[in-house]
Amino acid sequence: MKPLLSIRGVRKRFGATAVLDDISLEIADGEFLTILGESGSGKTTLLRIIAGFEHADEGEVWIGEERLDLLPPNQRNVNTVFQQYALFPHLTVFENVAYGLRAKKTPSSEIVARTEAALAQVRMADYAPRRPAQLSGGQQQRVALARALVNRPRLLLLDEPLSALDANLRRQMQTELKSLQREVGIAFIFVTHDHEEAMTLSDRIALLKGGRLEQVDTPRAIYQRPRTAYAATFIGRTNLLPARVAGGFASVGPLRWPCSMPDGDALFSLRPEHIRFASGAVPPDSLSVRARIQQRVFHGATELIEFDCGDGLVLSARVTETDNSSPDSVLEIRTENLTPVRH
Repeated sequence: MKPLLSIRGVRKRFGATAVLDDISLEIADGEFLTILGESGSGKTTLLRIIAGFEHADEGEVWIGEERLDLLPPNQRNVNTVFQQYALFPHLTVFENVAYGLRAKKTPSSEIVARTEAALAQVRMADYAPRRPAQLSGGQQQRVALARALVNRPRLLLLDEPLSALDANLRRQMQTELKSLQREVGIAFIFVTHDHEEAMTLSDRIALLKGGRLEQVDTPRAIYQRPRTAYAATFIGRTNLLPARVAGGFASVGPLRWPCSMPDGDALFSLRPEHIRFASGAVPPDSLSVRARIQQRVFHGATELIEFDCGDGLVLSARVTETDNSSPDSVLEIRTENLTPVRH
């Protein structure tokens, strides 16, 4: 099955600065893909190249069988929802959504039908007579989505559209946005710097660092099996263990476990929730280490505890507050949770 969107070897520079470096990425029809990265990683520039607001120095962008990057923005079957919704304050909700169709001189009967359908899709039909100032932030965001959907795009681009919302409304809108995308059935490319937002919304995440793709994977895979140290630390919290591999074993501090990697220095990621208090005999596929609590931080249902394991090894573990938490403890670590990562 051919992808809906294909980005092939895209490069972009602003002066002497390389903003995007050899980006190749495919998006399936109906997929929710998040482009995730810190400020300056190139995520918004990539979105603007897809939309046609920037031009790549090298590479191609295709949608289906059509070369998208050769078309002007108004001829691309792609719509964008920006951080600032840019609703016209003097127009009603209905008029805001219908504006693009009127500009294209769409027949009046079709404008009414399509605008009503778009507002119904985002559950804003009852607010059609209101003006933007009479709406909450979440309602304004739904109107901005309706204005994009009314044009029947094959692909919807969203540039951090939830960033202006408060924390509670943002979480609510994440759920609504995911549900809406499933109902509408078109592909969404969502840009954010928030890894939790990316994990909540995405079918896949494309993680950018300094204009290059670090990893493209499902949220579960990128969390459980990060390929690089950057991916491991950007998406969630982790323990990075600089180990030495020799003779089929890896070792760091008091830890030593079987390893099939070649001899030499290696780096491993160990998520805090994969460390637990040992209870009884430790299974053959697990390690045990004596540790002393240095610090603990309460997080409601869990606690984040920092352990001194000796020989310079300090581990952070996320445990439930019902776990044994005496100052001196024995920790258990399953070797399968020690994931090798690249620097």
